Amino acid sequence: MKQYLASLESFLDLYLVKKAPSLPTGAKEAIVKYSPYIILFFIIISAPVLLFAFGLSSLLAPFAIFAGARYALGFSLSTIFVLATVILEALAIPGLFARKLTAWNYMFYATLLGAVQNLVNFNLGGLVIGTLISLYILFLVKELYK
Repeated sequence: MKQYLASLESFLDLYLVKKAPSLPTGAKEAIVKYSPYIILFFIIISAPVLLFAFGLSSLLAPFAIFAGARYALGFSLSTIFVLATVILEALAIPGLFARKLTAWNYMFYATLLGAVQNLVNFNLGGLVIGTLISLYILFLVKELYK
C-alpha cells in the first residue's frame, strides 16, 4: 500500500506541480499560514453536525427498512467517511502549524479518502473538481513542509 501511495504521489507531483501552472510564493505562504485555522474552523463546525448525524442514524435505524437498505447504507458510509476525514484533519492540525511533512501526509490521505467517498456516493462532480482542486493546492504547498 505504501508503494502504491508513493507512486501515486510521484504521479500527482509530476502533473500538478511540474506540468501545471504554479502560484506565486506569497500565495503559497498565505495558504500554508492560514490553512490550519481554516481547517480548525471547519472541524469545529462539523463536530455538531457529525454528532447529530450519528444520533439521527441511531434514532432512525429501526425505520431504515422503509426507506430501503441502500439509503441506510449510503447514509452510514457517508457518515463514516466524513468522520474518518475529520479525524485525519484533526491529527494534521498541530503539524500544519509546525509545517511538518507528516501533517501534509495526513491532509493527502484525507483528500484521497474524500475522493473515495465521492466515488462511492457517485458524486462525479465532487470527485473530479473537488479532488483535483484539493490535490493541486496540496501539492503546490508541499515544498513548504519539512
